[in-house]
Amino acid sequence: MIRAIREINQRTPRVLPNITLGYDIYDTCGDISVAISATLQLLQGQSDPQSCLVPGHSHPALPESKTKAVIGESHSEVSMAVAMVVALSSVTQISYGSTSELLSRKLKFPTFLRTISSDEYQTKAIAKLVEKFNWKTVAVVGSYDAYGKYGSEKLLDIFGDMEDICIEFTEILPGYFSKNDHKASMVLDKLVSNINNSSAEAIILFTKGSNVNVIMKAAIKHKLNRTWIASDSWSTSLRITSLPGIEMAGQVFGFISKRNEVPGFRDYVLSMFNGTSNALLKHYLSQYPPCLNQSEVNGGTNCSLTNSQGSKQCLDLRCLATYIDQDRSYNIYLAVQVIVEGLKNLLKCDSHRCQRGTNFTALELLLEIKKVNFTVNTTHIDFDSNGDPSLGYDIVFWDMTEPLIKTIGEYWPSGKIKVPDDLVRKMRSVLVTAYNCSKTCETGQELKNQGRKCCDDCVPCADKEFSAGNGDKCERCPATEYLSLNNTCLKMKTESLSWSDPFVIILSCLSVLGIIVVIVFAVLFTIYRSTPIVKAVGGYLCFLELFSLLVCFCLIFTVIVKPTDASCRLGQPLFGISFSICVSCILANLLQILVGFNFDARISSWVKKLNKPALIVIAISGIQVALCVPWLIYYPPSSAEKLLDKTILLHCNNGSREFFIAMLSYSFSLAFICFLFAYKGKQLPDIYKNASLISISMMLFLIIWILFIPIHIYLFGIYKQAIESADILIFSYSVLFCHLAPKCYIMVFRKEINNERAMTEYIRKHYERKGIPVVKS
Repeated sequence: MIRAIREINQRTPRVLPNITLGYDIYDTCGDISVAISATLQLLQGQSDPQSCLVPGHSHPALPESKTKAVIGESHSEVSMAVAMVVALSSVTQISYGSTSELLSRKLKFPTFLRTISSDEYQTKAIAKLVEKFNWKTVAVVGSYDAYGKYGSEKLLDIFGDMEDICIEFTEILPGYFSKNDHKASMVLDKLVSNINNSSAEAIILFTKGSNVNVIMKAAIKHKLNRTWIASDSWSTSLRITSLPGIEMAGQVFGFISKRNEVPGFRDYVLSMFNGTSNALLKHYLSQYPPCLNQSEVNGGTNCSLTNSQGSKQCLDLRCLATYIDQDRSYNIYLAVQVIVEGLKNLLKCDSHRCQRGTNFTALELLLEIKKVNFTVNTTHIDFDSNGDPSLGYDIVFWDMTEPLIKTIGEYWPSGKIKVPDDLVRKMRSVLVTAYNCSKTCETGQELKNQGRKCCDDCVPCADKEFSAGNGDKCERCPATEYLSLNNTCLKMKTESLSWSDPFVIILSCLSVLGIIVVIVFAVLFTIYRSTPIVKAVGGYLCFLELFSLLVCFCLIFTVIVKPTDASCRLGQPLFGISFSICVSCILANLLQILVGFNFDARISSWVKKLNKPALIVIAISGIQVALCVPWLIYYPPSSAEKLLDKTILLHCNNGSREFFIAMLSYSFSLAFICFLFAYKGKQLPDIYKNASLISISMMLFLIIWILFIPIHIYLFGIYKQAIESADILIFSYSVLFCHLAPKCYIMVFRKEINNERAMTEYIRKHYERKGIPVVKS
């Protein structure tokens, strides 16, 4: 700082013409109470001859000057104390080392600014590095001060929002941790035990350097060999990197505010400060006098201030240069440049003169400093509304082989991070940590905790569950997908009968053939409608019977196609009604035969009362309609999807099992009654064999229906619909060929028996064979 101010005052051309900058230096000793006392004296414009390390004979360059700006402090908690005092006088405070996010609160610290990035960005940078390296488990160590406490809390919040990061343990170190006493030793032992027993891939030490020094000594002693993430308070600490055996502590990644060097400062130190001096330098060199010639230098590499016997030895100036904390020095240098830029703008100075005098208030300077926007060497600096610069961080790595602190990457406040690709690949290639914790899994496995906190193992997925790998949780495929052999979910294919299916082609051909036959029969029955054989079949009822068979054949196409709500509603209910009409026509015909040839007066009287064909058809089919209409209105059949292992089966849902069973039961009962009537009518003199052929037709239907019921209950698949269609075809063809086809044959090829005389002769012979006399007309 002294050199930077001196360089400003001596620069040609002058930055501040006719104005000389002065300074007072106070040492806070890192103590809040000392810092407050020093700040009060600084604001009063008086130096304290009893200050902590400043020699009593030092004098300020500008005695009696009014303080307009303060540079400092390093530790955040001390800076907070100073900030609250200087804010009373609106004096600008610029810190070169305080990073606590709390200092960004302008309502509490209105005059505080800094030339180092806020911990808000540092904590985000640490989390970004953890994510970049694919570390899944971390431990956080903070300290009970403004820097460590709030920094570690911010880290916990960020990691809490990152779903795949587990915090194995958090430790907040007490204020006395760095003291060498029993209490501190107990805390250290507990911390070392936690670290040693943890499976954390990285230990984040977000605390001041004095605490880290104690921890690293213990890590060396116990050979912990861990991965550490250093906050900016110790990431470039020469004191820690020079600890004997530091390589046994493990590898260290760290963050430091953008690294740079004060121009010419190293050469300035090596040149014995260009012959200049100040009270601090004189005091230091009186304690450690420099080596006057090369023979006094101990090998040229030993930078210890004491020899092997413990006595003081001369100071090699090359070693003195290595003691420079370049990062902190540069931030102090920036602070001086910021104040100078603010003064230059406030006083409206050019290279020759300043338009305004030095009679200004601290508040005026503060407002100008907040507005600065300029570049120092390669560093562009300006302040946001919180007094924070947008500098970003350098990512450093401790090379233990030399030892050397290397800059390996960068982090910008925008959230962008840059790390060497080969290092990222190396870190991300670790699938199982040194503590036998899996970080990713093969397909078909998931990461699962087996009892060890923050330590997962690869566990195979349960049956019918999948995981794409990378440790993803096992899940079931969505309802419309299935698990393939390569452990991926594939879309289920919709399964239904297609027109290209051989079974469907056969059924369709049979259905078309049935329709043609029905039409041909209808033509024949129309041509021969006045002949005895048409009357024997029921007369006009045969046309109604043919129509119901035509409907049954057409219904085949609604059953075998891809199920829709419309096709499902037409299917079963319409077949039930058509079947009832057909069977009712046959029953009416059988009653006509029974009435015509039954001579039992007791039986024939009530049978004759029933012999009303139209009424029979309406009554029998009406009952079926009464069952099907409420079914269609309240519980209509509909298309539905049945999820199978790898396919979605489209089928018809009956809507109401009760109505469906009622329809089938009624149809079965009609067929059975029809069979009984036909069987009884077989003994009657019927030249056209109506009863015999109907009994065969109904028996076929009953057998098929008995077989259909278990098939309908237990069979499930696309061919269930086809079998239902086959049942309808068997019934339709049995009626067509057993009841109606023989009549058509007689109409075309046996016309000689299609007259009343042939019918009468057949009846007479039938009764004569039985010995019953017949009256001849």
